[in-house]
Amino acid sequence: MAERPEDLNLPNAVITRIIKEALPDGVNVSKEARRAISQAASVFVLYATSCANNFAMKAKRKTLYAGDVLAAMEEMEFERFMEPLREALEVYKKGQKGKKEVSEQKRKDKEKKNDSENDKSREEEEEEEERMEEEPEAENEAEEEEVEN
Repeated sequence: MAERPEDLNLPNAVITRIIKEALPDGVNVSKEARRAISQAASVFVLYATSCANNFAMKAKRKTLYAGDVLAAMEEMEFERFMEPLREALEVYKKGQKGKKEVSEQKRKDKEKKNDSENDKSREEEEEEEERMEEEPEAENEAEEEEVEN
C-alpha cells in the first residue's frame, strides 16, 4: 500500500496526455484543473479496483481478472463504458497473442540456429578425431619404414 496520498496519484504526464486527447485543439486546462482531474482519476481507479477485488474475493481468488473489472464497472453503473472496455481488452489480447507468437518464433529460430551450430561442432569434432586417429597410423608407418631402412 502507499504510504502517502500523493503516492496514489497517476503520473501527471499520463493525465495531461489523456486530457489533451479528450479535448479539441485550442482548449487550455489550468494546473488546478489538471490536478483535480488527476485526483478524480486516482479515486476512480481505487474504487474500481476495490469493487473488482470484491468479485475476486467472492470467487475465493486473490487474483483480479478482466471479468472482475467488467463486473465492477457494471456494479458502479458504468454500463456505457462496457463495450469500449471489452473492445480495448480484445485489442490488448490480440496484441499479446501476436507478441507471444513472435517470441515463440524467435525461440524456435534460435533453437534451429543452435542445433545447426551444434551439428557443425559435432562434425568438426568427428573430423578432428578422424585426423587424430590417422596421424598415429601415419607415424607408425613412418617408424616402420625407418626401422626397415
